[in-house]
Amino acid sequence: MAKVMKKGYAALVAEAEAEIRTLTPDEASAMQASGDAVLIDVRDIRELSREGRIPDARHCPRGMLEFWVDPESPYHKPVFSEDKTFVFFCAAGWRSALATKSVQDMGLEKVAHIGGGFGAWRDADLPIEKEQPAS
Repeated sequence: MAKVMKKGYAALVAEAEAEIRTLTPDEASAMQASGDAVLIDVRDIRELSREGRIPDARHCPRGMLEFWVDPESPYHKPVFSEDKTFVFFCAAGWRSALATKSVQDMGLEKVAHIGGGFGAWRDADLPIEKEQPAS
């Protein structure tokens, strides 16, 4: 018999989305182009290889996010100390909603995520870089 979850992923994502800022792909693209935002891709590296990347987006594996954000962590990445809005995205917007909520809870104030994630970005015909096959 399957274990009944006290709170499933859908409830967690819905709770996060009620407390965070969600951007359309066009809004995120405009913020990135203006220099006001850094797009942060939390997808797995295999997804990036398979689906492509948003140009100039930074990659941060979801499992390392809190460690890279925290300036007290030995894994801290300086990009997260910049005075920018951090716009997170994943494949469909679920992981990025949870990621955005997590870093917002940690104290990052200028954060958002792309509703619908990379899939919505792709469907909006915004730029994507494909990995070049090795020659």
